[in-house]
Amino acid sequence: MADTDGGAAPGIETQILVAGAGSTGLAAALAFARAGWRVTLVGRLPAPLPGRTVALFEASVRFLDSIGALDAVRAAACPIETIRMIDDTEQLLPVPDLVMRAEEIGLPAFGLNVSNDELTAILLERARAASLDIVEAEIVDYDFEGDAVIATLADGRRVEAQFVIAADGRASRARNAAGIDTKEWTYPQVALTALLRHELPHDNISTEYHTRSGPFTLVPLPARGEAQNRSSLVWLMNPRDARRRLAEPRAELEYELEDFSRGKLGAMTIESGVGEFRMGGMQVSRLTAGRLALVGETCHVFPPIGAQGLNLSLRDVADLEDCLASVDLRNERELSRALMRYELQRRADIGFRTHGVDLLNRSLIIPYLPIDLIRGAGFVAMTALGPLRRAVMREGVAPHLARPRLMRAEEPREPRMRGRRPRPGAELVGAARDALALLRRGAAR
Repeated sequence: MADTDGGAAPGIETQILVAGAGSTGLAAALAFARAGWRVTLVGRLPAPLPGRTVALFEASVRFLDSIGALDAVRAAACPIETIRMIDDTEQLLPVPDLVMRAEEIGLPAFGLNVSNDELTAILLERARAASLDIVEAEIVDYDFEGDAVIATLADGRRVEAQFVIAADGRASRARNAAGIDTKEWTYPQVALTALLRHELPHDNISTEYHTRSGPFTLVPLPARGEAQNRSSLVWLMNPRDARRRLAEPRAELEYELEDFSRGKLGAMTIESGVGEFRMGGMQVSRLTAGRLALVGETCHVFPPIGAQGLNLSLRDVADLEDCLASVDLRNERELSRALMRYELQRRADIGFRTHGVDLLNRSLIIPYLPIDLIRGAGFVAMTALGPLRRAVMREGVAPHLARPRLMRAEEPREPRMRGRRPRPGAELVGAARDALALLRRGAAR
């Protein structure tokens, strides 16, 4: 179906309602529609995000391939072949640069860096090409009682769904309506984001300078027009410095960028608007409730360190698709077991990433010698020990705890039957029963 808004039909019935039309919601809608579910995506399309990009690692690249979006994303993205981390905290003992190359683990690149706005546009175009039912409206209320979920839109229409996937972000209405508690915290940091042009080539290297105010990260972008050398910036700093830098003339900010990057990329020019957002974190008490599952920033938020955010969100989607693959959504017991699997499978991955990023970020902004020594020892160990470094790289790009089918290098399966259908192996069991019945009839004769 085509996009709808305004005064269309008074009611919509669907199997799966995806709430939220950002990149995670679009990806979820495409993945479940591809698997044969009847999906309705409801949400306002997100506003442009100045200077924001996303680095998609190998498992996420496979996910994009599975939903048919990889070719378009690859054309708009730049490969990340090397990651360099530089300790710039001026701690007492010098720490060697940590350099990780994708070729060490048999990959041509760790992943792809693409503009957030371009990624969202590509997924939206793919959704429209697939005739996905997209309703550009805001959901104002949910009713989770009964055998179906009723979502009420701002224009008065209602969507009746057998299941809801909440991808509506940090202030999720679906999560709040289901009574799922959150734990939130803040950091004394603001992130500035921008797209840059620079004099020297980046050689597909992502460079992360660890400073006392947080990471200063430059991630490679593809050439565009006359700009052959481009990168995206994510720069964490205290709120006072953020206000000062946003107020100063553009040329002064560009000089500061050159200084913080040690001149490695030469003269810099900001080609986009400069975005800003406050650093914080969030966890939820549970990932599921009745006929609801949370994905993406609806259930986890943390600083943009190590490019974990959207990669973790896509793993949520892929894991949920795996868990619901052979489920009759009308069967409450069957659905409950599937959601319990999803809860257990996602808890470890989300907890590990959230606490790992939180620990690294706090270790940078707290000038405490024992913490500096521990962080420095980690850099030294990973630089000196190849097996450890390669294990960390593999875990970062394709975590062994979360390897759902959509993120494995497998041929896509045919869309499965929906509604009441045999469980796995049911056809074999049925054939065996038929054979046994024939034997019994033969013996009776």
